[in-house]
Amino acid sequence: MVKLNKIYTRTGDDGTTGLVDGSRTGKNSARIEAIGAVDEANSALGMAAVSLFGEKYEDAVRRVQNDLFDLGADLATPGKGDGTDFEPDEMTLRMVDSQTQALETAIDTMNEKLEPLTSFVLPGGREAAARLHVARASVRRAERSIIALAQEVPVNPAALRYINRLSDFLFVLARILNDAGKSDVNWVPGANR
Repeated sequence: MVKLNKIYTRTGDDGTTGLVDGSRTGKNSARIEAIGAVDEANSALGMAAVSLFGEKYEDAVRRVQNDLFDLGADLATPGKGDGTDFEPDEMTLRMVDSQTQALETAIDTMNEKLEPLTSFVLPGGREAAARLHVARASVRRAERSIIALAQEVPVNPAALRYINRLSDFLFVLARILNDAGKSDVNWVPGANR
C-alpha cells in the first residue's frame, strides 16, 4: 500500500528524480522520458475510460491503466546485479508475461466479432473509439521511448512485449466500439487530390 502524506519533497529541485532502488537520475534521462510517456498514455486512457463509464469495456480499460502503473514502476526500477535480472519479488514490481497474455486473449476474443480489414482505419468514429485511438498513438510513443531506453540500459523484456501488444489491443477495442467496425472511418488513398 502506498501512503503519501506530502506531495512535494523539494528533492527534485536540482533536476533529478529518485528511482525505486534509491538512485537518482536526471529528469531528462531516457528512463524518465519512458516513464513519462507511459504516464501520458495512461492519462489518455483515463479520458477514454470516462467516455465508457458504465459500459462493457470500461473495466478492461481500467485494468490496462493499472498495468501501466505497474509498467511505470518496472521502468523506475533498474535491473538487479548486472542489470538483466527482471524477476519480480516481494520488493520489486515487474511486468510479467501473464499481463501480455491477458491482452492477447482479449484481442483474440474481440477480433472474432470483427470482419477482416479492407482498408486502413482513420482515428475516429464514436467518441470512445476516437479517444482510444488517441491513447493508442500515445502508447506507440511510449513504446518508442522504452525502446530508446533499452538501447541505453537493459529493460525487462516482458515490459517491451506488453507495450507492443497494448497498441494492438486498443486498436481492436476501438473497432469494437465503432459498432464492430461498421462505424470505422476508412482511409481512402488520394481521395482529396
